[in-house]
Amino acid sequence: MAGSRGHAANSNRSTLLRLTLVSVVLLVLVLVALRLLPGSPFAHSAAAEWGNPPAGGGRPAPAGEPTPSPTPSPEPPPLSVAPTDVTVDTDGWWNWALLDTRTGEISGSDNMDETNPTASMIKAWIGADFLRRAAEQGDAPSDTRMNQVSIMIRDSDNNAAQTLYEVNGGTASIKRLISICDLTDSSPAADGGWSRTALSARDAARLGACIADGRAAGPKWTTWLLDEMRQVRGVGNFGIRKAFPAAEQKEIAIKNGWVDRTREQKYTVNCLAIGDGWTMAVETRYDISLGYTHGAKICENVARQLRTD
Repeated sequence: MAGSRGHAANSNRSTLLRLTLVSVVLLVLVLVALRLLPGSPFAHSAAAEWGNPPAGGGRPAPAGEPTPSPTPSPEPPPLSVAPTDVTVDTDGWWNWALLDTRTGEISGSDNMDETNPTASMIKAWIGADFLRRAAEQGDAPSDTRMNQVSIMIRDSDNNAAQTLYEVNGGTASIKRLISICDLTDSSPAADGGWSRTALSARDAARLGACIADGRAAGPKWTTWLLDEMRQVRGVGNFGIRKAFPAAEQKEIAIKNGWVDRTREQKYTVNCLAIGDGWTMAVETRYDISLGYTHGAKICENVARQLRTD
């Protein structure tokens, strides 16, 4: 009987030991499962999530294995214009600049940094400066003032331009242009007049971008001003946008300038255009006897060469 009891006791201890071992194994398996379960409080902090590498950069690439290159950003769609070699048959001076407003890249003639008196091309800035400052001051321009801006842009009215230029503070307005639009080549006229503001083709293209992105006229008036520039009519409707099909012309905002300088016996014709994703400026200066149509044709000629089919 004693031997039987001893055998039973040993059997009980063996069973208890097996149960303990099984419990420990089960507990370990449960803990491991909990550490691997996403969202579990026992999950390892460096565990990788689906589609994401683990903290610390994941598995390092084996020695000699090339590191994968990141997927490049898609190229923007081509514009209706592109830089190219431009030639013009004229004895006069001329330059041009083309700015991609999506990237900020500027291309142009070798002398695109040389300046020319703006003539009426600067009226686009005079209008923008007036409208932005009015909005900043919380003023609603009167119907008279708004009409002055409109006829200054659409019809290139000089009296309206002079009035608004004086309201803007004269030379102070040109200094704001240079600062706000990040111009590098340009300066106010020595005599303080708006028509003799010295602007390069490169800076004129920057002015166009400044109008297009809202810095010039401000968020309240940019769309309105661009629409006025699309409505340029009469003798001022020439140059760059004439190089485009009729359906595209109405979407291109422009402001041209032209004046005969009898003192210098020179004609000045400048062209500014704002298209979809681009701005373009062409400046000319030549013998007064050739008239303004000579410069208008140069602007159109340059634009035709920069146009892409």
